[in-house]
Amino acid sequence: MLLIEENRSKKLSFGKQTWLLIIGIIFIASTLRSPLTSVGPIIAPIRDGLGMSNVLAGFLTTIPLLAFALISPFVPKLSRRFGMEITLFCSLCLLTAGIVIRSVGSITFLVIGTFLIGVAIAFGNVLLPGLLKLSFPLHIGLMTGIYSISMNISATLASGISVPIVEKTTFGWQGALGVWAMLAAVALLLWLPQLKNKVSTESAGQTVAKGKANSLLRSPIAWAVTFFMGLQSMLFYSTSAWLPEMLISTGMTAEKAGWMFSLLQLAQLPMTFIIPVVIGRLKNQRGVVVGVAALYLIGYGGILFGGSALIPLWMIAIGIAGGAAFGIAMMFFTLRTETHTEAANLSGMAQSFGYLLAAIGPVLFGFLHDATSSWTSPMIIFLAVSLVLLASGWIAGQNKKIGF
Repeated sequence: MLLIEENRSKKLSFGKQTWLLIIGIIFIASTLRSPLTSVGPIIAPIRDGLGMSNVLAGFLTTIPLLAFALISPFVPKLSRRFGMEITLFCSLCLLTAGIVIRSVGSITFLVIGTFLIGVAIAFGNVLLPGLLKLSFPLHIGLMTGIYSISMNISATLASGISVPIVEKTTFGWQGALGVWAMLAAVALLLWLPQLKNKVSTESAGQTVAKGKANSLLRSPIAWAVTFFMGLQSMLFYSTSAWLPEMLISTGMTAEKAGWMFSLLQLAQLPMTFIIPVVIGRLKNQRGVVVGVAALYLIGYGGILFGGSALIPLWMIAIGIAGGAAFGIAMMFFTLRTETHTEAANLSGMAQSFGYLLAAIGPVLFGFLHDATSSWTSPMIIFLAVSLVLLASGWIAGQNKKIGF
């Protein structure tokens, strides 16, 4: 098993094929958040244009999370049957179609397209950590950092330009959502060279993986990783869906609120690269988890109690915490496992149960806001989730493997 991974690593360590693979990974990563983060800043135009309630508007963010939860357990099995390369290629085709359908301009197509986008992104979410462990076993931290920062750069850009597209062009919210089909199409073309390099994971330890997959549900470490993944996702997607609206309610313009959210995501960028590189060298990750929880509490607490003058500071604190939390979650898939198939199985479990947990957030926040006509209750939930995140990260951060 290790010999197979080592030989593949050597094969891809130099030359054109390595760079084609890296570029393909970068562009796939860039499609995994941008179709989602483009929604939050323009949720009001979408809601008003289609006559939706806040609960239904919040459900737009929840739909992809439910798709993640539904599809993620099946992704490793499909990958083992067809190969990671062709499975990712098909997911990019589905993603491009979903973005186009979502942008047609009706509630029905909006919901269907959003679900298809969630299904497609679930494949990339689950498979990329395993692909990195398989292809770059000696450089997992570096490649995870590159993958993470690519994802967050595109997410930052998406949240920043959505409002200008709506307000300063004739394309409206449909154009602001549909533009990301071009990025998905580019990623699709750049991934084509990988189809001739299909790797069979059947020969790379499937038998071992099956036994480990069965033991995941009995592993405290696996469940801790799952809760950490789910809670950091709940914070991210709930923030993406409603933070711009929270800021607008304080008197901020929609465009400025969108750029404040971009500042939050900009603050994520250094951490999404640095954290995966650094924490893989640590004996355990508990100290970093404590720092992440503290920054979340400072950021969300600042928005709730600190007034509007320091909002940029609160955005930076939440952004640093979010970038670090995401990097830790991605690295847990490889740090807590022995092989790439174990990593894919743990990723599938964490993203299935984790995103089901995360899906509660956006709808709950919209419901609480409608029920109380205030953002206080949702902000208190942010603080409570940050504390539970600390507890799960403390368990997942110990130097142990799943099943041991």
